[in-house]
Amino acid sequence: MKPILLLLLLSSLSYSVATTAYPSIPGTTSVEYAAETDTLIPPRREVYGNGRIFDISHRYSTTMPAFETNDGVGQFLWLPNSMKNGSIANNSEMKLPTHTGTHVDAPGHVFDHYFDAGFDVDTLDLDVLNGPALLVDVPREKNITAEVMKSLHIPKGVRRVLFRTLNTDRRLMFQKEFDSSYVGFMRDGAQWLVENTDIKLVGIDYLSVAAYDDLIPSHLVFLEGREIILVEALKLDDVEPGIYSVHCLPLRLPGAEGSPIRCILIK
Repeated sequence: MKPILLLLLLSSLSYSVATTAYPSIPGTTSVEYAAETDTLIPPRREVYGNGRIFDISHRYSTTMPAFETNDGVGQFLWLPNSMKNGSIANNSEMKLPTHTGTHVDAPGHVFDHYFDAGFDVDTLDLDVLNGPALLVDVPREKNITAEVMKSLHIPKGVRRVLFRTLNTDRRLMFQKEFDSSYVGFMRDGAQWLVENTDIKLVGIDYLSVAAYDDLIPSHLVFLEGREIILVEALKLDDVEPGIYSVHCLPLRLPGAEGSPIRCILIK
């Protein structure tokens, strides 16, 4: 066989194997190898699937707010092993409080005997964290009291509710400084929810579901029965009120009373 013919056959075989092993995926764009002079721009999205999937988790940054500090989260990510410094791969390390950004609370957060007994984030019910959910707008300029809860007229049988408040309008999660004037549940609002609704997942749009003036009392009401799961610091901008399918997954951290969580809404 002539060398040039052999080369053509090998090229054809190589192309055939590549396209069989890596078929094109519907809805995606082919990726070409860029010249070294081209600028690579990674996509960062808030909405996926042609407007069907909403990412309602906040992107972590050094300037996102942290509880009771004006300094923000600060540095939380390091690159001790870098290919630029001779490592065979890039390997990052992360250190941050478990109640940073969009996160979930376990019963051990405010009950020490639950903490000692092991009611951590690894024991949370994923069935509660995933399923049909109602996104509601809370009356502005008010904390969530029993009166406010009554005014929302949330039907019995609704198990998951995300409460969008003035916190979203004020973009508090995009400000570095902690703001104690955020909207949250007062104790009587939490008590009314526990006693008069079927809600088991409570989501809110700032670092705490409880108003600052009722910080511990509201948490105690919510978490005492170990049935309600609190998801805090949700990103609810530009999402219409209504019914969605919510999907939230915390890290499996035995011994931790809180965890970062990734949450999405699907129409």
